Parts: sequence; C-alpha cells; structure tokens
Amino acid sequence: MKAVVIESYGGKDQLVEKEVPAPVLGNKQVIIKSEATSINPIDWKLREGYLKNDMDWKFPIILGWDIAGVITETGSEVTDWHVGDKVFARPDTTRFGTYAEYVAVDDYLLAKKPENISYAAAASVPLAGLTAYQALFDHGKLEKGQTVLIQGGAGGVGTFAVQFAKAVGAKVITTASKKNHELLKKIGADETIDYHEENFAEKLSDIDLIFDTIGGDVQKESFKIAKKHTGRIVTIVGPADPDLSEKYDVALESIWLNPDGKQLQKIADWIEKRIVTPVIGASFPFSQQGLQDAHALSETHHAVGKIVITF
Repeated sequence: MKAVVIESYGGKDQLVEKEVPAPVLGNKQVIIKSEATSINPIDWKLREGYLKNDMDWKFPIILGWDIAGVITETGSEVTDWHVGDKVFARPDTTRFGTYAEYVAVDDYLLAKKPENISYAAAASVPLAGLTAYQALFDHGKLEKGQTVLIQGGAGGVGTFAVQFAKAVGAKVITTASKKNHELLKKIGADETIDYHEENFAEKLSDIDLIFDTIGGDVQKESFKIAKKHTGRIVTIVGPADPDLSEKYDVALESIWLNPDGKQLQKIADWIEKRIVTPVIGASFPFSQQGLQDAHALSETHHAVGKIVITF
C-alpha cells in the first residue's frame, strides 16, 4: 500500500511517499480503508524530532492520528463492527499512523461516521475534538452557567472547544485575530477578543476555566484573571511556570489526549444533531507534495480550523 513516511527527523522534505506492507490485523482490531486524515501539530513536532524522547520509534514512521473511512476487515474477536461500516477514529499512538491507504485500529476506539458530514470533515474531528472535550469536561469540569476563556479559539482544537462549551450552556469568551471573529461568533462565542489590539488580562476577571492552547506569556497572564480558589487553567502546551499556580491560588493542569471511542461517539451525536460543525480551513490531496504543503501550513500557527488530507 502507499504511505507517506519519514525515515529521519527534519523538515517537511523528510515526508516521502513509499510502498509499505499493509497493516497486520489484530484479533480486536479492524482494517480501515482511508478516505481522509488530518494534520495536527503533533505530526510536525514529531517529524522535527521534538518528541523523540517520548516516542523513541524505529524508522520508517508513518505519522498521522486521525482517520475516517470504511472497514474492510475485522479481527476474530470483533463483534460490534462489520465490513462496510463507515467509521472514524483517533487510533492509538504508534509509529503506524494514518498517512496510509489502510490503517489498523483497535475496535474500542471506533465511532460511527456522522451521516451528515463528509469523510474529510469526519477526519478533522478525532484528535482535536477529543482534546477539546477532555480539556473542558474531564479536566476542566466545565458546567452550565460557568464562564470559559478559550485561548486561540480559531485553531483546530479551539473551534471544537467553542462549540462544546456552548453546547453545555457555558458563557464562551475566546481570543483570536479580528478576521476570525465572525466565524467564532457564528459557532457560538459570546465574546471575542482581538489579541493584536486588546489585552485580555485587562478586560476580564473571575473566569471559571481557561483553556490554554497557546502557552508562554499568554498562559502566564491567564493566572491574573482566573477565579481565586476555584479557578482552573487547563493547557495542552505544557505549564510555563508551576509556581504561578500557588501564587494566584489557581489550579493548573497540563494534559495529554487519551483516545476514547465512546467520547468520540458523543461528539458524533452532537454533529448528527447539528449542535457541532467541524471547521475545515484547508484541504490537500494524499501525496508526498500534499502532506508537505499541509505541514507547512500547520507550522505557521495561523491555520483556521482543521487541515484535512483526502484520498
């Protein structure tokens, strides 16, 4: 089968198209024929070698951790899924990723593809959607009537977080470039702050939950506006200074995604009910050049919504 792999760490030119062996089917796995995948920052961070201490894998490595497609084979112990089922998933984190024509996925990580969206839109959901869901609810404990600030609302994770928070009845504030404010209001933001022109730390106070997708000084300033004693900051870019948590009496948690098919199915149900709509910023074809171009766009940090790859 065709796959786009890396055989050493480095720039986007390390992404090369090759013929590789088809995945080996486990007893509790299915084989999915890929219709679409998507790009996440972990892809190019791993490609550059930033994560090699955490993921010390042998080359070649197939990147990618989102898939939408059709089941072509099922393992001997798989009972809930069948050949022909349309599914999507965030597979387990291994060196056999989703930049490939066929992918083996554990059955408990699967969810039914929503019928009202394309494969490309479905592929945009798993990693970013689960990250947003777990940040807001598993770790952030967000509830109806609370106020959440989503730092970087126009990105892949941010656009899902805005919609999820609105779905449970929270007040949603987000930071983004002014050009993205109309989109963010459309998908549920109650208030948008242009980080180029306004200092969110001077405008806001007593925020219940801050979801940080930016890090650095943005994360540091966020402590100033969180509610004392009960305020929480959940970050997906690592804590800048854990001492700030004690200084401001604000809980800080740095999280890593846990793949979860049941949670993904809940997101799929929201999509079916049109409570949530995936935001696609760009689409590229599955090819060596397509993946290289997609990585280049993701590395700018200015992509709106998700970047998808179609087969």
